[in-house]
Amino acid sequence: MDADARLQRRLSQISHILLVLSGKGGVGKSSISVQLALSLLSANPTARIGLLDVDLTGPSLPRMLGLEGRDVHQSDDGWVPVYLDARGKEGKGGVLKCMSIGFLLANSRESVVWRGPKKNAMIRQFLGEVRWGELDYLIIDTPPGTSDEHISLLETLRPLLIPRGPSIKLPTLSSLLVSTPQALALLDVSKELTFVRRTQLPLLGLIENMSGYVCPHCSDIVGIFGQGGGEDFCRREEERKDSKVEGEGGGCRFLGRVPIDRELVALLDDVADVKVVSPEEAARLEVAQNQLREATLVSATAEGSEGLVAAQEEGEKEAPRTLVARYAAIPSSPIVAKIAQEVVRLIEEQAEQEKVAREGVVAP
Repeated sequence: MDADARLQRRLSQISHILLVLSGKGGVGKSSISVQLALSLLSANPTARIGLLDVDLTGPSLPRMLGLEGRDVHQSDDGWVPVYLDARGKEGKGGVLKCMSIGFLLANSRESVVWRGPKKNAMIRQFLGEVRWGELDYLIIDTPPGTSDEHISLLETLRPLLIPRGPSIKLPTLSSLLVSTPQALALLDVSKELTFVRRTQLPLLGLIENMSGYVCPHCSDIVGIFGQGGGEDFCRREEERKDSKVEGEGGGCRFLGRVPIDRELVALLDDVADVKVVSPEEAARLEVAQNQLREATLVSATAEGSEGLVAAQEEGEKEAPRTLVARYAAIPSSPIVAKIAQEVVRLIEEQAEQEKVAREGVVAP
């Protein structure tokens, strides 16, 4: 099987691909990527989530997920991603599939000094050679700014942006921006927004990260990096929606603000004891996850929404010490959960619009 056919086969098993972008470094883009993945798993234990780190010169996901030193295994069907145990109550749920160049380095201090062509080849391998299996969402954490990695990603995923007939199954492709409220970060994110528009990459909106810090002593909110800058930026972009200037006028939805959370920092700095599962155990978990998904749907169909709740809450006991369970207990978790819910709604809306458009395309 040639590389293009292999890539299309991989992509056909994924429902949605989400690129997480930022105009500059240090705005918490990687932490937002992790929080979105954990929020999706926390909200739905049957969700099948992949997390791909394409920041080749500064990979951070292995450290943030407590997966440093884990190996990527080779199989007859490609690279096997690193699986993070994502089970919750009663052992229900599945795994978070993770891939990063950090898993391929001899040690975490090793630097990657590559030119564009080698970066392009690695990103294509991440998408076409990794055994992702069936995924509801593949969240891709990108480097800051617009780099070789971004260009390579869009070149590889370009078929997803071209109208196609209904018989061709490929995922929806969308993006979101992450920024802090400060003016410098917003200046850089405006450049990223121009890049998104000129490449015709569907944009869900912008998340304002590090938006205030809640004092643990008096509960006052301190705007360390300012507050409301991201929302003001989006409002101005919405007002320019009707502009005819090239690269401008598309608007930018405000998805919400996420405060600085000391407990999130502590959690991601101390995750060495999270459970990693072997590929064999992960395969068994995926089977159990699919069975739970089917049972939940049957229960919901038979008994309505009450049946769905009952199926998910049955036999609640103390949750195991998985990263998902620990993340759900921190203060910022419900805030990001609400944003994740809106992201899912927008992605599903986009998928429906693309489905209608495909039905109008005549196959060649």
